[in-house]
Amino acid sequence: MATTDGEAAALLSAIDPGDFADLELGAKIVGPRGPEVKTSLSNEVGILADITSFVACPAGMETCDPNTAPEGTIYTYVHIVYPGEDMDPTTGAGAGTDDIDIESAAAFMMTAPAHGFTGEAGFSKAEAVAAAGSSINIVVTCEEDGQIYWTANAGDGGDQWEDAEPITFYWRSTLPPAGPAVSYAIRANGASASGEGPYPAKDDNATNACTAIPTAG
Repeated sequence: MATTDGEAAALLSAIDPGDFADLELGAKIVGPRGPEVKTSLSNEVGILADITSFVACPAGMETCDPNTAPEGTIYTYVHIVYPGEDMDPTTGAGAGTDDIDIESAAAFMMTAPAHGFTGEAGFSKAEAVAAAGSSINIVVTCEEDGQIYWTANAGDGGDQWEDAEPITFYWRSTLPPAGPAVSYAIRANGASASGEGPYPAKDDNATNACTAIPTAG
C-alpha cells in the first residue's frame, strides 16, 4: 500500500511481472557480436556490474532472423545482471577483482525508451530469492519517458542483492534490436553505472506500452 505520493505514482505505473522460468523461447538473434552481448555497467569510478544480454524469438523458431521472421513476431530481450563481476574470464570484465565491492544493488533499468514494448516484463524469481532471500520484492515500473525499471527492495539489513549474484531480467518488444546501445544501467552502492545491451530503433508505427494513452472502453 502506498504511503506517499511518490509510492502511489509508482504503483500506478507498475507492471505485473512475469517469471523468466515460465518463458518458452526459441532461437537467439545472432548480431554483430554473436548470439550474446557481454559487457559491463560502469561509471567514472569503476565497474558496478557485468551484464550478458540476448534477444530471442518465440518458441518453435529454430532461426531468429528479423529479416525473415513472420510479421507480428515478438522479441524477448533478456539481461543477466551480475553486481560487481561474474568472475568468468570469458564474459563481462573478465576475471580478477577490478570491480567495486557491491554490498547492495537496488535497481536495474533502461536509460532510453523501450520502443515497441508489449507491456510484458519480468525477472527470474528463483534467482531473486537465491540472491537476497524470500523477502526480496522486485517492482517493475514504467517511467515517464517510456523506460522500464526493475527496483529491488531486499529490506533493511540482512541479505542483499550483492556481488556475483545474478538475476535475469526480461522485457518484450514488437521490434528487433538495431544493435548494441548504451541503454541500460544499474543502481548499486548509492551510485549508477551504465553500459550496452541490445536495443531496438525507434519506429513511429510501434507502440510503447509505457507511454500508450489509455482509451475509454
